Amino acid sequence: MYISVIGTGYVGLVTGACFAEFGLNVLCMDLDEKRIAALEKGKVPFFEPGLAELVDKNIQAGRLRFTTDLNKAVDEALAIFIAVGTPSRADGSADLSFVDEVARSVGSRMTGYKVVITKSTVPVGTASRIKKLIEENQTVPCNFGVVSNPEFLREGSAIEDFMRPNRVVIGADSQASIAIMKDLYRPLYLLDAPVVITDIPTAEVIKYASNVFLATKISFINEMANLCELVGADVQMVSKGMGLDQRIGSKFLHAGPGYGGSCFGKDTSALINIGTEAGYEMKVAKATRQVNEDQHARMVKKIQMALGDLKGKTIGLLGLAFKPNTDDIRDSPALAIAAELMKAGATVRTYDPEALDESMKVLPDMVPCQDAYQTVEGADAVVLVTEWNQFRNLDFEQVRSKVKSPIFIDLRNVYDPQRMADQGFYYVSVGRKATGVNPLNLETAVEREQAV
Repeated sequence: MYISVIGTGYVGLVTGACFAEFGLNVLCMDLDEKRIAALEKGKVPFFEPGLAELVDKNIQAGRLRFTTDLNKAVDEALAIFIAVGTPSRADGSADLSFVDEVARSVGSRMTGYKVVITKSTVPVGTASRIKKLIEENQTVPCNFGVVSNPEFLREGSAIEDFMRPNRVVIGADSQASIAIMKDLYRPLYLLDAPVVITDIPTAEVIKYASNVFLATKISFINEMANLCELVGADVQMVSKGMGLDQRIGSKFLHAGPGYGGSCFGKDTSALINIGTEAGYEMKVAKATRQVNEDQHARMVKKIQMALGDLKGKTIGLLGLAFKPNTDDIRDSPALAIAAELMKAGATVRTYDPEALDESMKVLPDMVPCQDAYQTVEGADAVVLVTEWNQFRNLDFEQVRSKVKSPIFIDLRNVYDPQRMADQGFYYVSVGRKATGVNPLNLETAVEREQAV
């Protein structure tokens, strides 16, 4: 079967490469000529473990091709996946202008039966909108199907998520469309991957409901962490005690600086907007968003409480991507924190294994470093924001010899507090008691906050 994927961003390229790995003939289309030229040479424009190898393998096998010609992408394929961006508008709603453009183009080229599938995260009613636009732009009236097939790919493990998904959601308007979608995902049947077949509006809601629920878990545990700091409890043990309840589960119960990336923030705002348009206030989603926005500010305050006046201070910031194993800096807590630290007069030295170059374009006043140890040279405090594996086992004798002050602020709770204190650090984390002696101020973070 021949399929086309419109859009070679994160979702589109992973989708195309993985379907090619399934043995399908895939044509990925994008208007960005430089990106397509690079992809034809096997050069992937972003970091995702294993993706470059998968793309190159399937190019060599002749199953994966690239083009800037939308007409070719429509003409050749039976199934056309739309995987273009749906960024947030100022009011939080999803901008569907790219989706609309694709729908019009598909309609104008269609001369026979096609199935048009949305992979992009889109609000309820988008499939109906696509169907109408295709019908309005057809030059030759012909039947077609529309499908909602939302993606559930985690950055850093996207290939595994596609190849071994915990579910495949198919929202379709006809049995013919369902049959084609089942055929596309047939290799997953051997893995007994659950396939949820439903109507289109339900499939569109499943995507938003899933992402916002996960975002809510993160905001909830961060609220618990803030409480734990004030009452002397340990949020990691709270998380463990909660997570052992199978009704709750342990995933996404890790306190930290808040969620980031391309999905949670955008989808939470979009769901709030969808509710508003339907005449219903999404109170939980609003609270989730507010807690996450507040969490960034709380992390800056935590650093201020450990260091006092930030003006003239040097901070070694470890990690810039919103999570490990990706170079994605969209809505990254690290960048939000770095910006506020510099605004307060601090110098920020920083390093990230994959996201450094892009981050410097956003915050050029940061001082880029070659590794973690260069980053902490002369630092009044070390702040760990993104828990890359190479930051999980630092040589603390070397760190201790390079820093100006032995203050370590761990916003991901990577290290054991007592171990850090034993190594001579004043150690501050999220939702746990500070340990060690602050060389700048003997008051604990909690005492200082209670005094405010």
